[in-house]
Amino acid sequence: MLVLGLLLLAAAGAFTGLLIADNLSGGPEYTVSVLGQDIATMNALAIFCSGLALALIFCAGLGAVAATAVHRRRERPRAYATHPDGSGR
Repeated sequence: MLVLGLLLLAAAGAFTGLLIADNLSGGPEYTVSVLGQDIATMNALAIFCSGLALALIFCAGLGAVAATAVHRRRERPRAYATHPDGSGR
């Protein structure tokens, strides 16, 4: 779960960084391109909604990492029961 959370965090961050770096031009309609490939033409509302979706993916990854960290912190070593006669079977 930790690896999946870190992968989601890295993917959302890298994709957001690439989108910002490749799309600095302005206008009422934006042609979104990543690594030289045009993906879509979006208006301001579509860009806002895609930003919300990226934020939710980022938060899902962050939640997975946090849940794994909490689970690992609460984990205690198991105490094995001994046999009543003390032999430790």
